[in-house]
Amino acid sequence: MSDKFNVCLLNDSFAPLIDGVATAVMNYARIIQDELGSATVVTPSYPGAVDDYPFPVVRYSSLSTEKQIGYRAGYPFSASKLEAMKNCKFDVIHSHCPFASTVFARNLKEKCGSPLIMTYHTKFDEDIKRVMDSPLLEPQITKFVVQNISVCDEVWTVSRGAGENLRSIGYEGEYVIMHNGVDFPKGKASEEDVAALRSTYGIEPGIPVFLFVGRLFWYKGFHVILEAVKYVKESGKDLRMMIVGDGGDNDEIRAEAERLGVMDKCIFAGAVNDRSELRIYYTASDLFIFPSLYDTNGIVVREAAACGLPSVLIKGSCAAEDFTDGRNALLAENDSAAFGKVLTEAAQNLDKLKEIGENAMNDVYLSWEDAVKRAFERYQIVVENYKKGITQSRETKTQEILYSSVSGITNSIQKVRSITASAKRITIKSGKRITSSISASINRKDK
Repeated sequence: MSDKFNVCLLNDSFAPLIDGVATAVMNYARIIQDELGSATVVTPSYPGAVDDYPFPVVRYSSLSTEKQIGYRAGYPFSASKLEAMKNCKFDVIHSHCPFASTVFARNLKEKCGSPLIMTYHTKFDEDIKRVMDSPLLEPQITKFVVQNISVCDEVWTVSRGAGENLRSIGYEGEYVIMHNGVDFPKGKASEEDVAALRSTYGIEPGIPVFLFVGRLFWYKGFHVILEAVKYVKESGKDLRMMIVGDGGDNDEIRAEAERLGVMDKCIFAGAVNDRSELRIYYTASDLFIFPSLYDTNGIVVREAAACGLPSVLIKGSCAAEDFTDGRNALLAENDSAAFGKVLTEAAQNLDKLKEIGENAMNDVYLSWEDAVKRAFERYQIVVENYKKGITQSRETKTQEILYSSVSGITNSIQKVRSITASAKRITIKSGKRITSSISASINRKDK
């Protein structure tokens, strides 16, 4: 094996499903593999996924839960995958989700003895509330998440607000703030591309374009968005609300736009996965609308800023960290009428929006290259601390025994279900392919 610094990155979501955390993991893997060391991504399986990347992607079994939580739920006790990966000599294991990914990461740590880092990206207590029907189970699952995070050797958060949320659900350890970056270069797309996009949607010059990019779920603030658009329409000012993305509440959001009488002002563009094309959408717009209290960092807000597009955000939200009202963003109360007033005033003063957008681009831009290099420097510190026995892990002997018991039982069930001669041959071949793929990728880096 190579002496390149070797990182294992885990997340519950990954391409072809694109969200903020999947984008973060993709960029971590790409930059580490291209410039810094070697990276392997571990994630649940996804039907039809084609993993044609310059780094290995290892997928384990999953269940279809896209409608409920936006991505597939992984089954993290895959004995064959863990066995195949135990000799990969990872220097650091870095999980980006406290659910299946961190469970898998804990199993992998037990196999290879590497330090485990967990990045807290989103308010997972809100995810739990949204998908759980039982008020009795909700606190138990939250407790499990906190314990899962607490046993990691170091915990990172993507913002100050994310750290505060983590504290609010019971986490008592330390954490390091490690900001996410953006993979757009600083600057705008070409005027020709912008003109072509606006022409495609029949948007005449001078008509303000407001933009949303992200998953189409109500918790992203769509009630506020649609009612604010109605407010602007009723004020007599023309506009277009461009909605880029897809998600489980797509049909309901469209139906609500119809009910409010604003469907004629809304453009549902669907998901845009091509990054160069998405950059044109940002550049072609006048204001980014992001009334989310759920997001802890809002990568899309920083993508907008990279393109010189200002955002309107909720005062005090995590997404509004590092932004100042009237200088590099517009801030509003968490209220549809308040957002409507801001949008109406903005639609009447597009030159001011351009000035605010320029300030946003200069004030808050952080490339993924710089963000990952900072994280990579921290990896070295984590490894040294781990060797010295300095760790944030709070795993007690009782928790370790309980966790090992659950893991062992689940693995036993899996083995019983798969004891056939053909299954054994497939398992062996699968393990060899995983180890061979990772080894080949690392070795290519040395040539």
